[in-house]
Amino acid sequence: MGHALITAGTSGLGKQVVKKFLEAGYHVTTTYFRNAEKAKKVQEEFESYSQFLHIEKADVTNKADIINLINSAVQHHGGIDYLINNAGPFVFERKKLLDYSDDEWHEMINGNLDAVFHLLKQTIPHMREQRFGRIINYGFQGANNASGWLYRSAFAAAKSGLVSLTKTIAFEEAEYHITCNMVCPGNIVGEMKEAGIEDSRKVHDDKTPIGRPGTGEDIARAILYLCDRNSDMITGSIFEITGGIDVINRYR
Repeated sequence: MGHALITAGTSGLGKQVVKKFLEAGYHVTTTYFRNAEKAKKVQEEFESYSQFLHIEKADVTNKADIINLINSAVQHHGGIDYLINNAGPFVFERKKLLDYSDDEWHEMINGNLDAVFHLLKQTIPHMREQRFGRIINYGFQGANNASGWLYRSAFAAAKSGLVSLTKTIAFEEAEYHITCNMVCPGNIVGEMKEAGIEDSRKVHDDKTPIGRPGTGEDIARAILYLCDRNSDMITGSIFEITGGIDVINRYR
């Protein structure tokens, strides 16, 4: 079925992506940064897929770590067919641009934009060689329109830049049968990040038109579809997965 590299797949939205790929029969390499205990629990949870799952410690803001990650991934499962750029730091403290430290700004840009550049540089040669590849990046709701985001300026700037990069890579690599798309999750928070759709149907969310909160499984299902070999006509696209939040212009 092929080999997927899914960054930061031991927690949050990435965990459901790892699960879906394993269930579909793919080999998976995923990463953790600091929480080794969480990674161990994921390895135990997916014990039945142990021969298909490799977990590596990596800091995606560190180029050397990325190079080591790719080398290890290829060594364990061969060439990389699918790159899911799930990792990316996020500042949870609400603050305006002038209140950011230099380190906070660089962490957001490096982790959400520069890291993708280095991962692309390391993985695309493998995809070109086999003349097949699927790349999925993550944005935020409204990223395709380069929306401003109060108190999230650095994160929003990096992800909006990633929108343009997604479209450029889609065009540049099309001749090698490599697609590149972006998913933009809606308001998926707390335990819903690792939850399944059936779990969310038990919870009412009056802020979402479909009436339930979004989950990690919603994102994972979309990614799996975009990675299908027959989804090659879909590239350079930005997908909002929000349950209908803000699809209507409420301003007159």
